[in-house]
Amino acid sequence: MTRTRMRPASPRFALALTTATVLVTTNLYSATVASADDGPSVPPGTEATASAPVELDPNDPDLKLPDGATLAEPKVLDIKQVVEDQSGDERREDTNSDVKFALQAEVLFGKDSAKLGAQAKARIATIAEEIKTQNATKIRVFGFTDNLGSSAHGDVLSRQRANAVHGVLEQELNDSDVTYEVRGYGEQYPIADNSTEAGRKKNRRVEISFPRAESR
Repeated sequence: MTRTRMRPASPRFALALTTATVLVTTNLYSATVASADDGPSVPPGTEATASAPVELDPNDPDLKLPDGATLAEPKVLDIKQVVEDQSGDERREDTNSDVKFALQAEVLFGKDSAKLGAQAKARIATIAEEIKTQNATKIRVFGFTDNLGSSAHGDVLSRQRANAVHGVLEQELNDSDVTYEVRGYGEQYPIADNSTEAGRKKNRRVEISFPRAESR
């Protein structure tokens, strides 16, 4: 019987096999990487998955409150609804707790004046009716100006304008149970860009706010 003797591979042949194996592996890996997209089709973390959500163990001690601890009271998030007339002269904001009217100074006063016109008084009277509807007894009247002129002048003018609006509300409501907070903030707390006339026009305003009936 003739035996075939297997000779061990020469070092040169073994090295060639090793090199070929490395090249095949590298080529396969490179092909996989090359097929990847340049970027995800959806934001990371929002991809659909076929796997079930992670199950939580309700008896896990890490999910339990420590002894003596209690959960915070549930809180309803405040939702704001804003309605502005087409001209932008009047703006109403409703939240869960308050109602706020913002009247631009141009519809209430003359330029650099705190004297109310007849149309302005009619608008304020309409707001007084809403205050009665809400049965509000605490009213805030805040005046604001743009950033033109001196800050001191803006403070005085905004307070004078707030006082004028307060005077009409007091006459319309004629209720001794109603209290008022009247302030002039001048150029503080702008609601628009003071670098444009359109923005400054929005900032020149008087705000009337009061609690909603549901919150009291």
